[in-house]
Amino acid sequence: MQDRPQLDDSTFQAQFKALLAQAPAGMVKDYHFVRVPSDKAPWLDTGIDLEAGDQVSTFSTGTTSLKGTPISFPTALQIWCRIGEDGEIFRGTRASNSFKVDKAGRLYVGTMFPGEFATRTGALATPAEAYDAAEGDLSLLVVRWQTEPLEGLKRLAALGDVAGLIATEIDRFANQVPVPKGWEYLWFIGPSEIYSDCDNHGHDHAICCHSDNNGALLTKDCELPLEPGTKLRWAWRMETLPSQVAEDTLPTHDYLSVAVEFDNGQDITYFWSCALPLETTFRCPIPTWTHRETHVVARTGLEDLGKWLSEERDVYADYAERIGGPMPEKIVRVWLIVVTIFQRTEGKCQFADISFETDRGVVPVL
Repeated sequence: MQDRPQLDDSTFQAQFKALLAQAPAGMVKDYHFVRVPSDKAPWLDTGIDLEAGDQVSTFSTGTTSLKGTPISFPTALQIWCRIGEDGEIFRGTRASNSFKVDKAGRLYVGTMFPGEFATRTGALATPAEAYDAAEGDLSLLVVRWQTEPLEGLKRLAALGDVAGLIATEIDRFANQVPVPKGWEYLWFIGPSEIYSDCDNHGHDHAICCHSDNNGALLTKDCELPLEPGTKLRWAWRMETLPSQVAEDTLPTHDYLSVAVEFDNGQDITYFWSCALPLETTFRCPIPTWTHRETHVVARTGLEDLGKWLSEERDVYADYAERIGGPMPEKIVRVWLIVVTIFQRTEGKCQFADISFETDRGVVPVL
């Protein structure tokens, strides 16, 4: 997700209106502009009623910032949609998106950060007041086509573009990135093009990760008892660390990791730090994650970048020592996490050979 010029709302509207005015007859059904304030909790009623079968494309610009900090979030991660008051929430992977409407209803839109969703229909897990910490207005264009979206996009591209958004959406159609087989993106963080299956890195199967001012959390169900001696094993090849400073503060919390989720909702995430001492342990500095996530430095420094390295962790012992309290009964999932949003940086690595070893045998994950 490379940074693109962020247009102010009047420029965004003027340039798109000029472009859409040139569209051939019968191509565009209608279009609407919506201002989406970052400091208001979802959901904003757009006043746009969509019909079943409608083909829609959206384009957005703007930035959400956290007041008093250098932290900002790109619109591609921020704009979420819902059709009808009980529809399932969704967003695209870029500042543009296209979709077909399955069920008629009113279009609602909203931002996520600094809040978090609790349900797939958009109820909040955070107080609405959490959005008081945000500032910025996002500009959204909603286009309903009378033709297939890709055809309409190509015909518009022949007439011009606005901040590269038309080209970006055509490219998204042309270069779909399948979700790695057997894995899925955590629904309330949203989909991504960051992770992909790859088989040319010296392993039978690996997952490649490349994040540029972005973030994603990839998960795989893996249920097994958490017993003394339960070990997590994995291999990784770190090419680019997303932070050049300690990652244990909110403004610098960019990292790559392998995590284990337990049946009590807690997780331990093992990450490669640029400089923090090995075994450094801290709760996640992201406010909506502090209650659930514990970070552990499993490797540190720059000297081993570019090499495949194997790791092993005693998950039972780590939980007892670093989280404490009643022990969970089960491991339920493995996560791959990347965050490169806070410093707007790049992170790149590959993962392979993920498994658990218990007295009962080996449980393969990747």
